Amino acid sequence: MKTIKSKRDFEKVFKAGRRLSHPLLRIRVLHHDEGGTAGQVAFVAPKRLGNAPVRNRGKRVLREAARACGLPLQGYSVIMLATDQTAASKEQDVEKALSKLLAKAGLQDGR
Repeated sequence: MKTIKSKRDFEKVFKAGRRLSHPLLRIRVLHHDEGGTAGQVAFVAPKRLGNAPVRNRGKRVLREAARACGLPLQGYSVIMLATDQTAASKEQDVEKALSKLLAKAGLQDGR
């Protein structure tokens, strides 16, 4: 899974990307106009969520949901942000929420 690593890429997605929210997670999606751009994904858990184990659990749940939904998608950069409820949620619930958000963005059919 190719991840977003550079600060420049993060800023580009945050500035120009589309924002979608759900109580279990938030995402930012940016479509790249270049045809051959490989998809990228990033997992973010801000410090306000709690200590390191809580943030790591949140990112782990987000990673599993991303794998189940087929991320990264060719030509798109997606940043997934954990919320207060992410770490305490089941992976299947976060996967359903992500699938709904991706369908809302027009990237996937809703399950």
